[in-house]
Amino acid sequence: MTQRIPTLVLGGTGYVSGELLRLLAGHPNFELAGVLSDSQPGESVGKAFPHLAAVLGNASFKSQTEIEQLISTLPQSALFSAAPHGAAAALIDTLLTRAEVAGTRPRVVDISADFRYAEAAAYEAVYKHPHGAPQRLAQFSCAVPEHLRKLNTPHVGHPGCFSTATLLASVPLLASGWIEPTLFVAAITGSTGSGRKATESTHHPLRHSDLYSYNALVHRHIPEIAACARAASGVSADFAFVPHSGPFARGIHATVQATLTSPRDTAQVLAMLRDYYQYSPFVRVLDTAPRMKDIVASNYAHLSAAANGRTVAVTSVVDNLNKGAAGGAVQWMNRLFSLPETTGLTAPAAGWT
Repeated sequence: MTQRIPTLVLGGTGYVSGELLRLLAGHPNFELAGVLSDSQPGESVGKAFPHLAAVLGNASFKSQTEIEQLISTLPQSALFSAAPHGAAAALIDTLLTRAEVAGTRPRVVDISADFRYAEAAAYEAVYKHPHGAPQRLAQFSCAVPEHLRKLNTPHVGHPGCFSTATLLASVPLLASGWIEPTLFVAAITGSTGSGRKATESTHHPLRHSDLYSYNALVHRHIPEIAACARAASGVSADFAFVPHSGPFARGIHATVQATLTSPRDTAQVLAMLRDYYQYSPFVRVLDTAPRMKDIVASNYAHLSAAANGRTVAVTSVVDNLNKGAAGGAVQWMNRLFSLPETTGLTAPAAGWT
């Protein structure tokens, strides 16, 4: 008999929430029990996401009070948080406290930035406000699923989308011991990475047929990338990261460049990457340059590499909403409930979008 796990989603109206709901609709084990939107309680979820209306039926957004009641009565539940950073931690703390009082057992995967750092001071240095639940930090691990095979905490904080793409390319290089610990990263993201609320950076007439960098060398994901890379590889490294806004809706194309400690050729680097990811079903290492169309709307990551003398470059492409957020979160939640990590996530990219 198929295990059915009641599932709650926080932060219900954003792009990441929409992608989560799309994935959950096809998942054989996670059964949607509630979607939180304090701004739209009682409103149709399908109205917020018309492309999902046919599979969401009569589902309506719930208030925080209703979600608290559910988490207090469900013996176990999967709780995905796509609430904004700065708000997610306090909300999750409130729900976990209710669960502890009631004796229920939720498992949390947070997609915001609130549980990506082991210490509150590190978070506060980046986001410039107090952490909402510092006493909960020890209950969360932060890593892409491919970089942490044994999980020792009950909950997970998922790295950001830029971080996911960069870490998938960087960590094998660092773990191999083949490179100097300074990495140069150029990464291009689609407009959905800026969120659902329209801004100048997402407005179609301004972004269409354009490409530009922003927050070069000072992007707030840099400390997160460095911390996750150190935890996964055991190497402290510096990341010179330059993000770019691209003229497309979804996907990230990241190229990581570094100096080799001794000359290597492309075949050696590709072999090293394949060996590192041999047990990672969602990571494919290609002989040719990866293309975003081959991964968009999927949980797959495609990597390739080139080496010339003492210079190496590894390119990574992921879908920012899927592998970089919702898909990676479902992958983690599968593991938290001892399901095969591929469950509900094996659909390929559309190919022509």
